[in-house]
Amino acid sequence: MTYANTLPHAGVLADAPPTAIDTPDLATIAGVGTAVPPTAYSQREILDIFQIEDAKIRSVFLNGAIERRNLTLPPEGPDGSRVLEEQGELLAKHKSQGVAMGAAALQKCLEAANATVADVKYLCCVTSTGFLTPGLSALLIEETGIDPSCSRLDVVGMGCNAGLNALNAVNGWARANPGELAVMLCDESCSAAYVFDGTLRTSVVNSLFGDGAAAIAVVAGEGSSRGPRILKFSSYIITDAIDAMRYDWDSSQDRFSFYLDPHIPYVVGGHAERVVDRLLAGTGLGRTDIAHWLVHSGGKKVIDSVAVNLGLTRHDVRHTVSVLRDYGNLSSGSFLFSYERLAQEKVVNPGEYGVLMTMGPGSTIECALVRW
Repeated sequence: MTYANTLPHAGVLADAPPTAIDTPDLATIAGVGTAVPPTAYSQREILDIFQIEDAKIRSVFLNGAIERRNLTLPPEGPDGSRVLEEQGELLAKHKSQGVAMGAAALQKCLEAANATVADVKYLCCVTSTGFLTPGLSALLIEETGIDPSCSRLDVVGMGCNAGLNALNAVNGWARANPGELAVMLCDESCSAAYVFDGTLRTSVVNSLFGDGAAAIAVVAGEGSSRGPRILKFSSYIITDAIDAMRYDWDSSQDRFSFYLDPHIPYVVGGHAERVVDRLLAGTGLGRTDIAHWLVHSGGKKVIDSVAVNLGLTRHDVRHTVSVLRDYGNLSSGSFLFSYERLAQEKVVNPGEYGVLMTMGPGSTIECALVRW
Protein backbone atom coordinates (compact mmCIF):
# COMPACT_ATOMS: atom_id res chain seq x y z
CA MET A 1 0.00 0.00 0.00
CA THR A 2 1.00 3.63 -0.42
CA TYR A 3 0.94 6.20 2.35
CA ALA A 4 0.44 9.90 1.61
CA ASN A 5 4.20 10.44 1.72
CA THR A 6 7.15 9.44 3.85
CA LEU A 7 7.71 12.80 5.57
CA PRO A 8 6.28 14.03 8.88
CA HIS A 9 3.18 16.19 8.83
CA ALA A 10 3.62 19.95 8.97
CA GLY A 11 2.74 19.90 12.65
CA VAL A 12 6.13 18.35 13.37
CA LEU A 13 7.90 21.23 11.72
CA ALA A 14 5.96 24.23 13.00
CA ASP A 15 4.05 24.66 16.27
CA ALA A 16 0.31 25.24 16.01
CA PRO A 17 -1.18 27.95 18.24
CA PRO A 18 -2.81 27.01 21.55
CA THR A 19 -6.52 26.23 21.35
CA ALA A 20 -9.27 27.80 23.45
CA ILE A 21 -9.71 24.49 25.30
CA ASP A 22 -6.06 24.39 26.45
CA THR A 23 -6.52 25.68 30.02
CA PRO A 24 -4.41 25.35 33.21
CA ASP A 25 -6.95 23.12 35.00
CA LEU A 26 -6.59 20.29 32.50
CA ALA A 27 -5.15 16.90 33.45
CA THR A 28 -1.72 15.96 32.14
CA ILE A 29 0.06 12.70 31.47
CA ALA A 30 2.75 12.31 34.12
CA GLY A 31 4.25 8.99 33.02
CA VAL A 32 3.78 5.68 31.24
CA GLY A 33 5.15 2.20 31.94
CA THR A 34 4.81 -1.17 30.19
CA ALA A 35 5.48 -4.83 30.94
CA VAL A 36 5.29 -8.17 29.11
CA PRO A 37 5.70 -11.80 30.21
CA PRO A 38 9.23 -13.24 29.95
CA THR A 39 8.61 -15.72 27.11
CA ALA A 40 8.55 -14.50 23.50
CA TYR A 41 8.16 -16.40 20.22
CA SER A 42 8.56 -15.65 16.55
CA GLN A 43 5.63 -16.45 14.31
CA ARG A 44 7.53 -19.39 12.81
CA GLU A 45 8.30 -20.77 16.26
CA ILE A 46 4.60 -20.72 17.13
CA LEU A 47 3.74 -22.55 13.90
CA ASP A 48 6.36 -25.17 14.70
CA ILE A 49 5.26 -25.56 18.33
CA PHE A 50 1.69 -26.31 17.27
CA GLN A 51 2.77 -28.25 14.16
CA ILE A 52 0.63 -26.12 11.87
CA GLU A 53 1.03 -27.17 8.23
CA ASP A 54 -2.11 -25.66 6.66
CA ALA A 55 -0.90 -23.22 3.98
CA LYS A 56 -3.68 -20.66 4.57
CA ILE A 57 -3.08 -20.55 8.30
CA ARG A 58 0.69 -20.32 7.87
CA SER A 59 0.16 -17.41 5.49
CA VAL A 60 -1.95 -15.59 8.08
CA PHE A 61 0.84 -15.95 10.65
CA LEU A 62 3.72 -15.04 8.34
CA ASN A 63 2.20 -12.12 6.43
CA GLY A 64 0.78 -10.00 9.23
CA ALA A 65 3.84 -7.73 9.78
CA ILE A 66 4.45 -9.34 13.19
CA GLU A 67 7.88 -10.76 14.01
CA ARG A 68 7.61 -11.70 17.69
CA ARG A 69 5.06 -11.74 20.50
CA ASN A 70 5.30 -12.26 24.25
CA LEU A 71 2.97 -15.12 25.16
CA THR A 72 2.38 -17.67 27.87
CA LEU A 73 1.59 -20.78 25.86
CA PRO A 74 -0.03 -23.97 27.19
CA PRO A 75 2.35 -26.35 29.03
CA GLU A 76 4.01 -29.28 27.32
CA GLY A 77 2.61 -32.76 27.77
CA PRO A 78 4.65 -35.99 28.17
CA ASP A 79 5.03 -36.30 24.38
CA GLY A 80 6.20 -32.68 23.98
CA SER A 81 2.96 -31.45 22.46
CA ARG A 82 1.04 -28.62 24.07
CA VAL A 83 -1.70 -29.55 26.54
CA LEU A 84 -4.72 -27.38 25.79
CA GLU A 85 -6.00 -25.58 28.87
CA GLU A 86 -9.55 -25.72 30.21
CA GLN A 87 -11.47 -22.47 30.68
CA GLY A 88 -10.71 -22.50 34.41
CA GLU A 89 -6.99 -22.80 33.71
CA LEU A 90 -7.17 -19.93 31.23
CA LEU A 91 -8.86 -17.78 33.87
CA ALA A 92 -6.15 -18.69 36.38
CA LYS A 93 -3.56 -17.59 33.80
CA HIS A 94 -5.40 -14.31 33.30
CA LYS A 95 -5.33 -13.72 37.07
CA SER A 96 -1.74 -14.71 37.88
CA GLN A 97 -0.13 -13.16 34.83
CA GLY A 98 -2.37 -10.11 34.99
CA VAL A 99 -1.29 -9.35 38.55
CA ALA A 100 2.40 -9.90 37.75
CA MET A 101 2.42 -7.85 34.54
CA GLY A 102 0.16 -5.18 36.02
CA ALA A 103 2.35 -4.69 39.07
CA ALA A 104 5.47 -4.37 36.88
CA ALA A 105 3.85 -1.88 34.49
CA LEU A 106 2.45 0.12 37.38
CA GLN A 107 5.88 0.37 39.04
CA LYS A 108 7.54 1.52 35.80
CA CYS A 109 4.81 4.09 35.28
CA LEU A 110 5.24 5.51 38.78
CA GLU A 111 9.01 5.72 38.31
CA ALA A 112 8.45 7.67 35.07
CA ALA A 113 6.10 10.00 36.95
CA ASN A 114 8.54 10.43 39.88
CA ALA A 115 5.87 8.98 42.17
CA THR A 116 5.37 6.02 44.51
CA VAL A 117 2.46 3.72 45.31
CA ALA A 118 1.66 6.03 48.24
CA ASP A 119 0.79 8.75 45.72
CA VAL A 120 -1.85 6.69 43.88
CA LYS A 121 -5.35 7.88 44.83
CA TYR A 122 -7.33 6.37 41.95
CA LEU A 123 -6.73 3.12 40.06
CA CYS A 124 -8.62 2.05 36.95
CA CYS A 125 -7.90 -1.40 35.51
CA VAL A 126 -8.88 -2.36 31.96
CA THR A 127 -9.01 -5.89 30.58
CA SER A 128 -10.90 -8.09 28.14
CA THR A 129 -9.01 -11.37 28.58
CA GLY A 130 -10.83 -12.70 31.64
CA PHE A 131 -13.46 -11.97 34.27
CA LEU A 132 -12.58 -11.79 37.96
CA THR A 133 -14.45 -10.87 41.13
CA PRO A 134 -12.84 -9.12 42.91
CA GLY A 135 -11.28 -7.48 39.89
CA LEU A 136 -7.69 -6.71 38.98
CA SER A 137 -7.85 -3.34 40.75
CA ALA A 138 -8.43 -4.98 44.14
CA LEU A 139 -5.84 -7.70 43.48
CA LEU A 140 -3.22 -5.12 42.50
CA ILE A 141 -3.92 -2.95 45.52
CA GLU A 142 -3.22 -6.01 47.67
CA GLU A 143 -0.14 -6.96 45.62
CA THR A 144 1.52 -3.54 45.37
CA GLY A 145 0.66 -1.95 48.71
CA ILE A 146 -1.45 0.88 47.29
CA ASP A 147 -3.54 2.48 50.05
CA PRO A 148 -6.70 0.35 50.49
CA SER A 149 -8.74 3.57 50.61
CA CYS A 150 -7.72 4.27 46.99
CA SER A 151 -10.72 4.85 44.71
CA ARG A 152 -10.91 2.28 41.93
CA LEU A 153 -12.70 1.14 38.81
CA ASP A 154 -12.59 -2.03 36.71
CA VAL A 155 -13.45 -1.79 32.99
CA VAL A 156 -14.03 -5.32 31.67
CA GLY A 157 -14.95 -6.57 28.21
CA MET A 158 -14.83 -3.38 26.12
CA GLY A 159 -11.97 -4.68 23.97
CA CYS A 160 -9.12 -2.93 22.18
CA ASN A 161 -10.72 0.52 22.29
CA ALA A 162 -11.17 0.44 26.08
CA GLY A 163 -7.92 2.23 26.96
CA LEU A 164 -9.25 5.56 25.78
CA ASN A 165 -12.73 4.94 27.21
CA ALA A 166 -11.09 4.41 30.59
CA LEU A 167 -8.66 7.30 30.17
CA ASN A 168 -11.66 9.57 29.66
CA ALA A 169 -13.03 8.45 33.06
CA VAL A 170 -9.63 8.76 34.75
CA ASN A 171 -9.19 12.21 33.22
CA GLY A 172 -12.53 13.28 34.70
CA TRP A 173 -11.56 12.01 38.17
CA ALA A 174 -8.20 13.77 38.00
CA ARG A 175 -9.79 17.09 37.03
CA ALA A 176 -12.26 16.75 39.90
CA ASN A 177 -9.37 16.04 42.30
CA PRO A 178 -6.53 18.42 41.28
CA GLY A 179 -3.10 17.48 42.55
CA GLU A 180 -4.05 13.83 43.16
CA LEU A 181 -2.47 11.04 41.10
CA ALA A 182 -4.73 8.74 39.07
CA VAL A 183 -3.47 5.65 37.23
CA MET A 184 -5.05 3.66 34.43
CA LEU A 185 -3.72 0.16 33.76
CA CYS A 186 -4.47 -1.83 30.60
CA ASP A 187 -3.73 -5.45 31.50
CA GLU A 188 -4.25 -8.00 28.72
CA SER A 189 -3.21 -11.67 28.90
CA CYS A 190 -4.41 -12.46 25.39
CA SER A 191 -2.98 -16.00 25.53
CA ALA A 192 -5.58 -16.64 28.26
CA ALA A 193 -8.26 -16.15 25.59
CA TYR A 194 -6.98 -18.41 22.82
CA VAL A 195 -8.82 -21.35 21.26
CA PHE A 196 -6.68 -23.91 19.40
CA ASP A 197 -9.21 -25.74 17.22
CA GLY A 198 -7.40 -25.57 13.88
CA THR A 199 -10.01 -23.35 12.21
CA LEU A 200 -9.12 -20.28 10.18
CA ARG A 201 -11.37 -18.14 12.40
CA THR A 202 -9.45 -18.84 15.59
CA SER A 203 -6.10 -18.94 13.80
CA VAL A 204 -6.53 -15.32 12.70
CA VAL A 205 -6.94 -14.33 16.36
CA ASN A 206 -4.09 -16.59 17.50
CA SER A 207 -1.77 -15.07 14.91
CA LEU A 208 -2.39 -11.51 16.01
CA PHE A 209 -2.64 -10.89 19.75
CA GLY A 210 0.14 -10.76 22.34
CA ASP A 211 0.33 -10.40 26.12
CA GLY A 212 1.19 -7.09 27.73
CA ALA A 213 0.28 -4.46 30.30
CA ALA A 214 0.61 -0.68 30.14
CA ALA A 215 -0.03 1.94 32.82
CA ILE A 216 -0.49 5.70 32.48
CA ALA A 217 -0.40 8.23 35.33
CA VAL A 218 -2.56 11.36 35.14
CA VAL A 219 -2.69 14.43 37.38
CA ALA A 220 -4.52 17.75 37.04
CA GLY A 221 -3.70 21.27 38.15
CA GLU A 222 -1.47 24.06 36.93
CA GLY A 223 2.18 23.09 36.88
CA SER A 224 1.31 19.53 37.91
CA SER A 225 3.33 17.74 35.23
CA ARG A 226 5.71 18.25 32.35
CA GLY A 227 3.74 15.83 30.17
CA PRO A 228 1.07 16.65 27.59
CA ARG A 229 -2.29 18.08 28.62
CA ILE A 230 -5.35 16.03 27.74
CA LEU A 231 -7.57 18.44 25.81
CA LYS A 232 -10.52 16.54 24.39
CA PHE A 233 -12.06 13.14 23.57
CA SER A 234 -14.30 11.90 20.77
CA SER A 235 -16.04 8.57 20.23
CA TYR A 236 -18.06 6.80 17.57
CA ILE A 237 -19.80 3.41 17.45
CA ILE A 238 -20.32 1.93 13.98
CA THR A 239 -23.61 0.25 14.84
CA ASP A 240 -23.87 -1.35 11.40
CA ALA A 241 -20.81 -3.39 12.36
CA ILE A 242 -21.77 -4.20 15.94
CA ASP A 243 -21.11 -7.94 15.46
CA ALA A 244 -17.87 -7.53 13.50
CA MET A 245 -15.72 -8.05 16.63
CA ARG A 246 -17.21 -10.15 19.38
CA TYR A 247 -16.50 -12.65 22.14
CA ASP A 248 -18.78 -15.69 21.92
CA TRP A 249 -19.15 -18.84 23.97
CA ASP A 250 -18.03 -21.81 21.86
CA SER A 251 -19.96 -24.79 23.25
CA SER A 252 -17.94 -27.23 21.16
CA GLN A 253 -14.74 -26.05 22.88
CA ASP A 254 -16.28 -25.17 26.27
CA ARG A 255 -14.66 -21.75 26.27
CA PHE A 256 -15.02 -18.24 24.95
CA SER A 257 -13.84 -17.54 21.41
CA PHE A 258 -13.08 -14.17 19.82
CA TYR A 259 -14.33 -13.42 16.30
CA LEU A 260 -12.92 -10.86 13.86
CA ASP A 261 -14.81 -10.06 10.66
CA PRO A 262 -12.30 -9.98 7.76
CA HIS A 263 -13.84 -6.71 6.53
CA ILE A 264 -13.38 -4.84 9.81
CA PRO A 265 -10.10 -3.07 8.82
CA TYR A 266 -11.86 -1.33 5.95
CA VAL A 267 -14.94 -0.51 8.03
CA VAL A 268 -12.83 1.08 10.75
CA GLY A 269 -10.63 2.92 8.25
CA GLY A 270 -13.67 4.25 6.41
CA HIS A 271 -15.01 5.87 9.60
CA ALA A 272 -11.71 7.20 10.97
CA GLU A 273 -12.07 10.63 9.36
CA ARG A 274 -15.44 11.20 11.01
CA VAL A 275 -14.07 10.67 14.51
CA VAL A 276 -10.91 12.72 14.00
CA ASP A 277 -12.81 15.59 12.39
CA ARG A 278 -15.20 15.61 15.36
CA LEU A 279 -12.22 15.61 17.72
CA LEU A 280 -10.69 18.64 16.01
CA ALA A 281 -13.97 20.52 15.53
CA GLY A 282 -13.96 23.87 17.34
CA THR A 283 -10.23 23.76 18.08
CA GLY A 284 -9.04 25.66 15.03
CA LEU A 285 -6.80 22.71 14.19
CA GLY A 286 -6.59 20.57 11.08
CA ARG A 287 -4.97 17.20 10.62
CA THR A 288 -1.74 18.78 9.37
CA ASP A 289 -1.42 20.54 12.74
CA ILE A 290 -1.07 17.15 14.47
CA ALA A 291 2.59 16.32 14.98
CA HIS A 292 2.19 12.92 16.62
CA TRP A 293 -0.24 10.09 15.87
CA LEU A 294 -0.43 7.21 18.37
CA VAL A 295 -2.76 4.71 16.75
CA HIS A 296 -3.78 1.29 18.10
CA SER A 297 -1.70 -1.53 16.60
CA GLY A 298 -4.78 -3.46 15.53
CA GLY A 299 -3.14 -5.31 12.67
CA LYS A 300 -1.42 -4.55 9.38
CA LYS A 301 -4.64 -4.08 7.42
CA VAL A 302 -6.17 -1.91 10.15
CA ILE A 303 -3.12 0.35 10.28
CA ASP A 304 -2.95 0.64 6.49
CA SER A 305 -6.67 1.43 6.20
CA VAL A 306 -6.60 4.10 8.90
CA ALA A 307 -3.43 5.65 7.47
CA VAL A 308 -4.85 5.87 3.94
CA ASN A 309 -8.15 7.36 5.06
CA LEU A 310 -6.50 9.96 7.29
CA GLY A 311 -3.65 10.72 4.89
CA LEU A 312 -1.00 9.67 7.42
CA THR A 313 2.62 9.09 6.51
CA ARG A 314 4.91 6.19 7.34
CA HIS A 315 6.58 8.51 9.84
CA ASP A 316 3.23 9.19 11.53
CA VAL A 317 2.55 5.51 12.21
CA ARG A 318 6.14 4.37 12.84
CA HIS A 319 5.49 3.49 16.48
CA THR A 320 2.16 1.84 15.72
CA VAL A 321 3.91 -0.35 13.14
CA SER A 322 6.92 -1.14 15.32
CA VAL A 323 4.77 -2.12 18.32
CA LEU A 324 2.79 -4.49 16.10
CA ARG A 325 6.06 -5.93 14.75
CA ASP A 326 7.60 -6.49 18.19
CA TYR A 327 4.57 -7.41 20.32
CA GLY A 328 1.56 -8.07 18.09
CA ASN A 329 -1.82 -6.56 18.96
CA LEU A 330 -1.75 -5.88 22.72
CA SER A 331 -5.46 -5.05 22.82
CA SER A 332 -6.37 -2.06 25.03
CA GLY A 333 -2.78 -1.13 25.92
CA SER A 334 -1.26 -1.02 22.42
CA PHE A 335 -1.46 2.76 22.06
CA LEU A 336 0.40 3.24 25.35
CA PHE A 337 3.27 1.08 24.11
CA SER A 338 3.45 3.50 21.16
CA TYR A 339 3.30 6.48 23.52
CA GLU A 340 6.21 5.06 25.51
CA ARG A 341 8.30 4.72 22.33
CA LEU A 342 7.54 8.30 21.37
CA ALA A 343 8.60 9.48 24.84
CA GLN A 344 11.84 7.51 24.56
CA GLU A 345 12.64 9.19 21.23
CA LYS A 346 12.77 12.62 22.94
CA VAL A 347 11.70 14.35 19.72
CA VAL A 348 8.54 16.09 20.98
CA ASN A 349 8.66 19.88 21.19
CA PRO A 350 6.58 22.02 23.58
CA GLY A 351 3.37 23.19 21.94
CA GLU A 352 3.01 20.22 19.59
CA TYR A 353 -0.29 18.36 19.33
CA GLY A 354 -0.92 14.63 19.33
CA VAL A 355 -3.87 12.36 18.60
CA LEU A 356 -4.37 9.05 20.40
CA MET A 357 -6.64 6.58 18.61
CA THR A 358 -8.01 3.16 19.55
CA MET A 359 -10.42 0.83 17.78
CA GLY A 360 -12.35 -2.20 18.95
CA PRO A 361 -15.68 -4.02 19.38
CA GLY A 362 -18.86 -2.08 18.87
CA SER A 363 -17.38 -1.46 16.33
CA THR A 364 -15.85 1.53 18.10
CA ILE A 365 -13.30 4.25 17.38
CA GLU A 366 -12.01 6.40 20.25
CA CYS A 367 -9.77 9.47 20.00
CA ALA A 368 -8.08 11.92 22.33
CA LEU A 369 -6.32 15.21 21.60
CA VAL A 370 -3.25 16.19 23.67
CA ARG A 371 -0.79 19.09 23.66
CA TRP A 372 2.77 19.06 25.01
